Amino acid sequence: MEVKSLFLSHFRNYSATETAFDPSCNILVGPNAQGKTNLLESIVCLSGMRPPRARADRDLIQFDARNAAISAQIRARERLYNVEICLARGGRRKMSVNGVPAKTAAVLRELFHAVLFRPEDLLLIRDGPAARRRFLDAALCQIRPRYAAALAAYQRALVQKARILRDAPDFPGLLRALPDFSAQLVQYGAVLVRYRARYVQRLHEYAARHHSACSGGGETLSVSYRTVSTVSEPSAPEEVLREQLRAHMEAHSRAETAARQCLSGPHKDDLGVEIDGRDARAWASQGQTRTAALALKLAERELLRNAAGEYPVLLLDDVLSELDPVRQAYVLREIDGGQRFLTCCEEDRLDGMPPGQIFRVHDGTLENGP
Repeated sequence: MEVKSLFLSHFRNYSATETAFDPSCNILVGPNAQGKTNLLESIVCLSGMRPPRARADRDLIQFDARNAAISAQIRARERLYNVEICLARGGRRKMSVNGVPAKTAAVLRELFHAVLFRPEDLLLIRDGPAARRRFLDAALCQIRPRYAAALAAYQRALVQKARILRDAPDFPGLLRALPDFSAQLVQYGAVLVRYRARYVQRLHEYAARHHSACSGGGETLSVSYRTVSTVSEPSAPEEVLREQLRAHMEAHSRAETAARQCLSGPHKDDLGVEIDGRDARAWASQGQTRTAALALKLAERELLRNAAGEYPVLLLDDVLSELDPVRQAYVLREIDGGQRFLTCCEEDRLDGMPPGQIFRVHDGTLENGP
């Protein structure tokens, strides 16, 4: 997959810029707060995902503008596509592929894949379960449309159930609707659990391989899926998972009513990460934590390649500066293949970068450099 050209209008700090990219490696260099990360975020949008720093589309629009636009020519599946995304402050985004309107972001997710690796991702192991769930959901949404649809439906039902539990003491009649939303959580939760379990099995294989190579073969990484206690086999058929989730929800119903919140379910799932049999979150050193997080992201890239038949576009946002020289060398060696975008702040780091096109970024403008 490849971003051949990109046009941005009022996106973040880019008033108007148009650029063609190298098919292999593109290096964005410049001081902080000039727009390097913003450009990577525009590529994330092309994959149908929302950038991690944006809570809503309005966060992606330039401060003094009402609208923003992303227009790109991409290559995927040996074909060229023209993708356009229009963002409106206070309105819904509009998307099209080759001039044909796309009703949902799923159209973009099926067409184009990207993996963003940020300095914050190096703390993925030390963060709480929500961070690892976001990592898992983002990866699965790009390759499994049914998962993305089930996740959206589950989250809608969860919001409604949470509101009912919160407001029920003042409006007892709301409790009549509770069984309907609980049934939806069971139905869509079973889909989430099964997809997550199968994905984590493969994630473990690739992450363990990368971790072993990066650590010189001296450590063993293990990744496991953790869901509710009543689910004995997360990869079981959905009808089995539905019964087990229903039993779990019924067992917690009184406690949830008393607490006025949803206490348990797939929205509390987590990834277990162990190094040499010990919980990495509690026992891993800083170097081990970085290596494990790095292994997870590289494994995600491999699984996307397997699903799509070609490498996703890899976006490395100033991550090399957070790694020691050994891990830097491993990343640069392992990311060979597919199109890559790397950002850095210091000019003297360019000598260690792989060959490719250099862009100097300043105040929302790009300039081709030697």
